[in-house]
Amino acid sequence: MTPSIAPEPLAAAAPSYVIEPSVVEDCRRIYASVQHELAKVIVGQNDVIEQILISILTKSHALLVGVPGLAKTLIISTLADTLHLTFRRIQFTPDLMPSDITGTEVIHQDPVSGLKEFKFHPGPLFCNIVLADEINRTPPKTQAAMLEAMQEKRVTVGGVTRELPQPFFVLATQNPLEQEGTYPLPEAQLDRFMFLIHVGYPARAEEIQIMKRGTGQICEKPQAVLDGDMIMRMQDTVKALPVADHVYNYALDIVRATRGKEEGSMEYCQRYLSFGAGPRASLNLIMAAKAHAMIHGQMYVGCANIVAVAPAIMRHRIAVNFSAQSEGITPDDVIAKVLATVPQHER
Repeated sequence: MTPSIAPEPLAAAAPSYVIEPSVVEDCRRIYASVQHELAKVIVGQNDVIEQILISILTKSHALLVGVPGLAKTLIISTLADTLHLTFRRIQFTPDLMPSDITGTEVIHQDPVSGLKEFKFHPGPLFCNIVLADEINRTPPKTQAAMLEAMQEKRVTVGGVTRELPQPFFVLATQNPLEQEGTYPLPEAQLDRFMFLIHVGYPARAEEIQIMKRGTGQICEKPQAVLDGDMIMRMQDTVKALPVADHVYNYALDIVRATRGKEEGSMEYCQRYLSFGAGPRASLNLIMAAKAHAMIHGQMYVGCANIVAVAPAIMRHRIAVNFSAQSEGITPDDVIAKVLATVPQHER
């Protein structure tokens, strides 16, 4: 059996874009430790796990989309077990109201004096990690309350604004098959998620292992190896990681290639896209590439890191038109074409 990896204490990142190699190595080691603990329960899905962790390390949120039974909820709940953070699961339903997730004021009576007053009862949003299960099943009013909390990191109830605990992440799931009785997130709200993660079917060998674990083998329980302070230090390290100008230019070229008839757009995108990616795409490409580089032990960000994170960042920020749909062309096909066409810049 592979021994558990005990991460060493993470040193604070030095300011002004000066990072010691030992700090990046600590981050890589901690990431490997989290992966090891998740593997005790989760079989495969390495790319999905990597993208979820990148979203956490960049103070962002992720939306997981996949057919039922692919362990979307299990991945998130198991990840929560590896972190010393508070965790709540919200099962979104058509009758869920905004106050059910933000909290509400209730009348409280003092048992001694008998005086009555309003007292705030916090909802499930007041935690570090929120699993928003099947977020497209609840009406837009409740979705808006959730998405406002994601953006502002605070909620307003009864005219009083209350800060949410830090760090704060929303990891949402969505079933792409059943559309009857659902409320699909509009493009402007999807844009608030850094990643739209496609959860696919496992490989044959992985599915055999899933069958064995689910029908007889006793799984080890994952241990918590990462706390809030360590996460925030890793977030600071990600932000401080330097990026060369040629990487900024490459990320921008990818995004601008999707934008209609603007300068730098591709004819292929003009033909098959209704609209291209906005500035949030270019911002998130850089931040996600930084995190991707750090968890792999790199002291720099390269164009290859941009390529690695681009599909999950851009697939929900572009829209294919009717011509593309009639030819069976998906957003992922367009992104693959862009990545294959746009040249990588030299140093």
